[in-house]
Amino acid sequence: MSIKRKIPLLFSLLVFLILLTNNAFHYFRSKNQLLEYNEIVIKMIVKEVSFQVKNTKSSSLYVEDILGRDLRTASLAIKNALPARYQDITNEQLVSLAKETGVSHITLLAKTSNDIVGVRSSDPHEIGMSTKGWGYWYDAYLQLFSLKPVSVGKGMTLPNYWSGPIEVASSDPKHIDKWGYYFDGTTNYIINPYFRDKITDYEKRFGPWKIIKDFTKEEGILEVTVFNPKNFGKKEEVVHLNGNKYIRISALPIWYGEYKYQNYTTDANLVKEAITEKKIQVYKGNLNGKLVRKTFVPIFSKNDQPFVIGLVYNYGLIHAELVHELKVHILLSIAIMIIVLIVSFLFSRSITQPIGYIVEHVNEIAQGNFGKKLKLKRKDELGLLTENVNAMSNHLHGYLEDLNQSKELIEYQAYHDPLTGLLNRRYFQEKLKRIIDHADETGETVSVLFIDLDRFKQVNDSFGHNNGDEILKIASGRIKDSLPVDDNTIITRQGGDEFIILLMNLTIDETKAAAEKVVNHLKKSYSLNGKEIYLSASCGISIYPEHTKNMDTLIIYADLAMYSAKKTGGNKVTIYSEKLSQSNIERPRLEAHLRKAIDNKKIEVFYQPKTNVDTGTLFGAEALVRWTDDVFGVVSPEVFIPIAEDTGLIQPLWELVMNMACQQVSIWNATRPQPLSISINFSARQFQEPLQMVQRVKEILTESQLPPNNLEIEITESILLTNSSEIIQALKSLKAMGIAVSIDDFGTGYSSLSYLKDLPINTLKIDKSFIQNINENHENAEIAEAIINLARSLHLDVIAEGVEEEYQKDFLLSKNCVQMQGYLFSKPLSIVDFEEFIAKK
Repeated sequence: MSIKRKIPLLFSLLVFLILLTNNAFHYFRSKNQLLEYNEIVIKMIVKEVSFQVKNTKSSSLYVEDILGRDLRTASLAIKNALPARYQDITNEQLVSLAKETGVSHITLLAKTSNDIVGVRSSDPHEIGMSTKGWGYWYDAYLQLFSLKPVSVGKGMTLPNYWSGPIEVASSDPKHIDKWGYYFDGTTNYIINPYFRDKITDYEKRFGPWKIIKDFTKEEGILEVTVFNPKNFGKKEEVVHLNGNKYIRISALPIWYGEYKYQNYTTDANLVKEAITEKKIQVYKGNLNGKLVRKTFVPIFSKNDQPFVIGLVYNYGLIHAELVHELKVHILLSIAIMIIVLIVSFLFSRSITQPIGYIVEHVNEIAQGNFGKKLKLKRKDELGLLTENVNAMSNHLHGYLEDLNQSKELIEYQAYHDPLTGLLNRRYFQEKLKRIIDHADETGETVSVLFIDLDRFKQVNDSFGHNNGDEILKIASGRIKDSLPVDDNTIITRQGGDEFIILLMNLTIDETKAAAEKVVNHLKKSYSLNGKEIYLSASCGISIYPEHTKNMDTLIIYADLAMYSAKKTGGNKVTIYSEKLSQSNIERPRLEAHLRKAIDNKKIEVFYQPKTNVDTGTLFGAEALVRWTDDVFGVVSPEVFIPIAEDTGLIQPLWELVMNMACQQVSIWNATRPQPLSISINFSARQFQEPLQMVQRVKEILTESQLPPNNLEIEITESILLTNSSEIIQALKSLKAMGIAVSIDDFGTGYSSLSYLKDLPINTLKIDKSFIQNINENHENAEIAEAIINLARSLHLDVIAEGVEEEYQKDFLLSKNCVQMQGYLFSKPLSIVDFEEFIAKK
């Protein structure tokens, strides 16, 4: 920002802050004053209304007592004027008698076999009226008929007389009555004179209604309401009697005033909080098209039920007053600001105009506009500065042009292949990580296509490298023509005749279709110097995250798939599968990594629990080798164990697993009352030198301090096919030490039953394939049942592996096979997880 703008801006900003502070202070002060005045008004109204409510309650009780006594006097006069039997009385007599005694109506109540009903009345609604469902009123009638003093705890009790509390008339809920009941045993009916709406008339004349109405005429006071906190906000307590429904006076949610500005849920919560916290509750809101301020004031009395006075104030009046004052101050502030801005601008211009001229041109130079020259006819320092700025502008113009050309060339060369113009390996490596991270966040897929031209080396050697380069250029163009040009497609040349393509968010079928299109384009003839050359291409595909989440492994898998395609004749597309990992393509690298893992003891042993289901006890575990490589990730035992067997690594791998498993079980058994046994798989390689194997087993058991009877070796049927005396002798030696021998995966090999009984074995292990064939109806269980029966006949133990379902367990138990292992009980566990598993047993 220029100085000539900065000076007036600073002055204006300073004045603006002063005015803003003053306006804010004035606004909040005015707001507080208006709110304080509003609170004073509210306190005055609350004081007057609460006084009237309390006074009305006490006065109403006094009036109610007077009315009750008047009704007794009327009852005595009515008794003297009527016959002793209601059957001799007419309703017309009661109408006339009610006028003479000054009561509103007279009803005669008589007992029936199971009720007390109105038999005669000056009010037609009362005739035939049942009272059995009236609660304590009915109890009071029964006590009167039995000539006992009424003891229901409500109303007024006098000799042979009871006056009930004021309540809504159940026969005609539009009215509020005060009743009296007299019975001295000389009649067959209760005399029931009552006054109608007298208390209501009294409250309207002398109660809070008038003062509430007067207050709501005041400016700003929209509504005053007296709430019954016991019932407001709750489900209405509706009484259903004599075909009518109504709410009792004590259960009315609002005692006095109106409730037009309704916000029922919020108001109910604040009424409750006002009583609970004994604090005034306030909130603002838009109700009935007005901005209002609602205040809820709790009123407590020693002897009476508490209540809440709610006041609705037109907050729009306060808001309008504040807005008016704010507008006046803003207009005044704007006028002051304009004056300050004009004065400061004129002052700044007189000082900074020459400097501003230079600064504007320097800014243009900084933005790359070097063509303009400063024209300032001065012979002082500013004139010299102008000449230097012009010289600097010319120099920078030439320098920047050279720099941009060099930068563009360097950036292009850094990320592009100079021969084909495609993106290069460096760009691919940097871009792939960002793409993988993005796909990990969004859940998208990333397809890697690894393409290699078939027989390119022969063509390159035969026709020369120049012609080979031309073929690579043509191939690059065909690849680009085969694929859409968008952000979801990246084509790179890795070097030589290798290309890698990244396709984003495609399915396997879509990826394969795109790859086949590229391969078909590449197999077309290449014309060089009048000669037709035919080449094809092999393409391998790997997909993130389906095949792996490791970036390096993703490329390796695509490379594996490409070489698989090339090995089967080329000119095809191959999608990676786990079977490819078992091929010889990556075996040297896997072997090297496996050898390093064994040397560095980066091999893990997992433990799958073996359970006696009949007793529910854990009696042992099977040791299972696991390998997670930094490059290849989790490598399946089905992949690395064959490599270990072929390369001679199976022996050090076996010794490492034996050491780790025996030592770990020995540690666990040191703290267990019932020791665990550990089962370890022995391959045919261990039995090539049986005597050395037996000796090494002894050494490992001694080093780990594991008793031989806690070790079980598992061998496959294939080891027994040779039936060599050395192997049998080795097994006998192990068994003589106390080590158990189990035949693993029994039933899948070719064991001869004729010599099986003579072998030194303890247990047959049913292969999981036979267990998993068993269905819910226990079908397909013949082989498993046959093996169990065979083991019993040979007096051998039997254990089932691969138990995953409850019905499989139930079948095995029904055949008295109680030793089991499988995912139904637990998957193979790491040391930490196995210890947690033990702790739960």
